[in-house]
Amino acid sequence: MCCAACPRRWYSKIGPPSYPEAATIARDFVKAAPERLVWGSDWPHPGLPDDHKPDDALLFDLLSVWVPDEATRNRVLVRNPETLYGFAKSA
Repeated sequence: MCCAACPRRWYSKIGPPSYPEAATIARDFVKAAPERLVWGSDWPHPGLPDDHKPDDALLFDLLSVWVPDEATRNRVLVRNPETLYGFAKSA
């Protein structure tokens, strides 16, 4: 059971958290090896109760902050998964 007193849970009245620590690490990964990254999440968040599930669209929007270059985002979202999983190459 989790509550507002949990030290690992953050609550915001002004919007979703920006995950500043994750942003720093994500940018470092992108800079170091964009050819080895894929996007992933634990959607549909089976370990969380419905009233504590994050807004996945807002989390996905963070990818634009962490990977601001469109070509690199395409690599992370499309080309790298194609290579990793052997999918047919997109046009």
